[in-house]
Amino acid sequence: MNKVVIAGRMAKEPEMRSTSTGKAVANFSVAVDRRFKSDGQPTADFFNIVAWNKQAELIGEYFHKGDRIAISGRLQTRTYPANDGTNRYVTEIVLEEFDFLNSKSDTRQELKATAQSEWTKPVAKNTSMKDLDLNDDFHMMADDDDLPF
Repeated sequence: MNKVVIAGRMAKEPEMRSTSTGKAVANFSVAVDRRFKSDGQPTADFFNIVAWNKQAELIGEYFHKGDRIAISGRLQTRTYPANDGTNRYVTEIVLEEFDFLNSKSDTRQELKATAQSEWTKPVAKNTSMKDLDLNDDFHMMADDDDLPF
């Protein structure tokens, strides 16, 4: 099993790129405080993260240096040739899921307001079945007391 879960602060602004095929890529690092202090001073580990596609776009748009973030993903090691001819190894977390950890008045509220889709908006009380564009197999129920189970 290859699963990594961390929570920390963005150590720098996300670096946004696009591949030759147009896929969005965001690279950034997250600082995670260690549980124990070294010589009385808090210490942190810095993890390199790579996000792809829509997740990369969201992180690039809504996250900034210092923002708190929770990440789950998988650990990946890759190799590339350096300019001096040697091979370089990079270990990074490939993001699978993330969540905002800032306060409600911060980025999370901004994202929710921006990303609200039509299906999350409340239905007006005078809306008819025809207005909802439901098929004939769907039947509205008055309340929970009418549930068939």
